[in-house]
Amino acid sequence: MSTTEKPTNFLRQIVEADLAAGKHATVATRFPPEPNGYLHVGHAKSICLNFGIARDFGGTCNLRFDDTNPEKESQEYIDAIQRDVNWLGFAWNGEVRYASAYFEALYGFAVELIGKGLAYVDSQSPEDMRKGRGNLTEPGTNSPFRDRTVEENLDLFARMRAGEFADGAHVLRAKIDMASANMVMRDPAIYRIRRAHHHQTGDAWCIYPMYDFAHPLSDALEGITHSICTLEFEEHRPLYDWLVDNVSLEAKPRQYEFARLNLNYTITSKRKLKQLVDEGHVTAWDDPRMPTISGLRRRGYTPASIRHFCDLIGVTRSDGVVDMGMLEFAIRDDLDKTAPRAMCVLRPLKVTLTTWAEGEVQELTVPRHPKDESLGARVIPMTRELFIDQDDFSEAPPAGWKRLEPGQEVRLRGSYVIRCDEVVKDAAGNIVELKCSHDANTLGKNPEGRKVKGVIHWVPANESVPCEVRLYERLFTDPTPDGHDDRDFLSFINPKSLTVVQGARVEPALANVQPEERFQFEREGYFCADLRDTKPGSPVFNLTVTLRDGFTK
Repeated sequence: MSTTEKPTNFLRQIVEADLAAGKHATVATRFPPEPNGYLHVGHAKSICLNFGIARDFGGTCNLRFDDTNPEKESQEYIDAIQRDVNWLGFAWNGEVRYASAYFEALYGFAVELIGKGLAYVDSQSPEDMRKGRGNLTEPGTNSPFRDRTVEENLDLFARMRAGEFADGAHVLRAKIDMASANMVMRDPAIYRIRRAHHHQTGDAWCIYPMYDFAHPLSDALEGITHSICTLEFEEHRPLYDWLVDNVSLEAKPRQYEFARLNLNYTITSKRKLKQLVDEGHVTAWDDPRMPTISGLRRRGYTPASIRHFCDLIGVTRSDGVVDMGMLEFAIRDDLDKTAPRAMCVLRPLKVTLTTWAEGEVQELTVPRHPKDESLGARVIPMTRELFIDQDDFSEAPPAGWKRLEPGQEVRLRGSYVIRCDEVVKDAAGNIVELKCSHDANTLGKNPEGRKVKGVIHWVPANESVPCEVRLYERLFTDPTPDGHDDRDFLSFINPKSLTVVQGARVEPALANVQPEERFQFEREGYFCADLRDTKPGSPVFNLTVTLRDGFTK
């Protein structure tokens, strides 16, 4: 399939050239997350890349959990990852796969390497092993156990599997080159003893392969043609190639690296994201302030907007930082075209129309979208008592004020022109009500020569629906919260990242809004009915993004 229909990049060019040259009959990729946390926006780039290449070139993409570290893994993460991939709009090839399903085969490959004199059991302490690796300027030193015989290594490795030794007593290491300029190639550990219950294999194993060992051989077992990963694995590529070249597997996958997504005002370390959750700085992995895919979903981001964002940032081999504004642009661009309009008054101020008859209700028909008639219309009851937002009235307005003030007129969105005639205050001097008059000749029009200050939103007082509104800002105040040697990333948490507004009011039509329904609240921003907390008759709305970039520290 030609790549002209999609933005091209160096990886697509490689795949296209390989297929054209007959190197592969079809392309096979994989998305191989470790199930030790929820996926974040950086993973979305990898998902779109791997699944997108497979789709566009008529190939397949496997979803494989590289589950070699059971102490940090759980079924919760497995379920969340599958849910996120599906939500983004992708389907994997066949059943979900697990590296743990290959444990017996991987054990056999380790035995094969021992038999070829390419692996040995090392009985040094972890500290001695670290010292023996050397550093970037000094070569490593051979382990005193490096020259064990094949027979002794086979015996020890079998006894490791049988559970005869304590955790950490031995490791199996590949025998490569302790003087290699690439630290990864200095006899890396490929198996360790770890008595941990595994979410897939239970207690069947007390030794587990290292990720760098399991990953390339799992790729080969699955017939992957293009193993695509981020640049931090570039120095691991020689080990990847060494392993697939030295075991009895016909398939020889090739690893390719691309620059990971670095987004400002964000962290994507799963360890630190977990810390945010565990220490209560956010409510959960899917907190709308989190850069997780599930957090973005709950915030109101759409799959299309995230896929579009990934297209916008492109795929390169050069590290860089993407501005958060580009992600916000992607969701604004999508919701501007697709989100129905509605009115929500965040901080209600009562307005009484003294010129409106008691008990009179007029049903006003207002378009659900100003540019898309296919979305239809909604009906808003116009009554004597209304709510407008407190911020839309000022007794002493600044220059250029285009909202309501004493003695001046504004238009109510989709309704009449009104004039403020009287301000009612309580004993403490707080404004509690505005008494206004309306012009019955101004529904949908301005009489000739009439100048109106501006247009404000409103809802009927009695028929509107109380709701909770959660206003979000960026979680961190610093563009590089994880980039300071002298300060912990937690010190940059934005204290204004969440403001909960109780007592807001929305149009009657939104009384039974469904979770994840999205709207543009006119003049406020784009909002989404919360996935967890919205109930019939009791909506909760999350601010997805403002109408324009208004972030300040």
